[in-house]
Amino acid sequence: MSAALQASVIHEQCKQLRLPTIAGQFAKLAEQAQRENQSHPQYLEALLAAEIEEREQNTIARRLRDAHLPKVKTLDEFDFSQTPQVSASQIRALAEGGYIERAEPVVFLGECGTGKTHLLTGLCVAACRQKRSVRFTTAAGLVNELVEAKQQVQLRRVIAKWARYELIAIDEVGYVPLAEIGAEFLFQVIAERAEKAAVILTTNLPFSEWTQVLPNPRLCKALLDRITDRAHIIETGTESFRFRRTISQRKRKGGTEAADQAASTAAEVGHS
Repeated sequence: MSAALQASVIHEQCKQLRLPTIAGQFAKLAEQAQRENQSHPQYLEALLAAEIEEREQNTIARRLRDAHLPKVKTLDEFDFSQTPQVSASQIRALAEGGYIERAEPVVFLGECGTGKTHLLTGLCVAACRQKRSVRFTTAAGLVNELVEAKQQVQLRRVIAKWARYELIAIDEVGYVPLAEIGAEFLFQVIAERAEKAAVILTTNLPFSEWTQVLPNPRLCKALLDRITDRAHIIETGTESFRFRRTISQRKRKGGTEAADQAASTAAEVGHS
């Protein structure tokens, strides 16, 4: 059998066995094995290792796609010097994934621009890299999906879908007031996961102010009870480092007066 025909047969066999990486690398690795005088088992080990590595990378890429993250941001990219009240060691410990195995909630609480969504996204990326099933949503987006599901008589199926994820991340809880039916749906999703699966939330409201966006006080209390039980509650602060970065950039470009005025306006808004 000629080398070309042999290669064609191997490609076809790999296709049938769904081994695309071996199909693409067997010739190159065979040449390497000859140069290095590798044994047959060593060559086979190299082939299988390449296939496994490629499959793992594909799994991670698929997990990241399925998570529907607004933007892939890692914890390595987060500037902890801008939020000194957030413990880098605590976040890195969470990234190891123990909270997911123990079904412990994580809550990031702070004003806009203090890094809540970046931290939430970073933990989601870390979980995806551990090949866990993850799904991101905003509170409003989740409620809208469930309201639409109810209208289409698909509510039970959609809630079951959300329950199957190992980790769900709900951003912007408290940014938009929820109608009572929306609050009930949010409670249903979170209550379904209590002590069974992990959830991460971000909110700009202290827990004492959640009644501003959840109209039913008893439902609000029950929701908080589920969210805070055994939770990691991390406060990110009140001063937006995105805004500070903008002011700094303007000052470097010579817009000192405009930057000072913007800072003054922001301070007034923050205290209003």
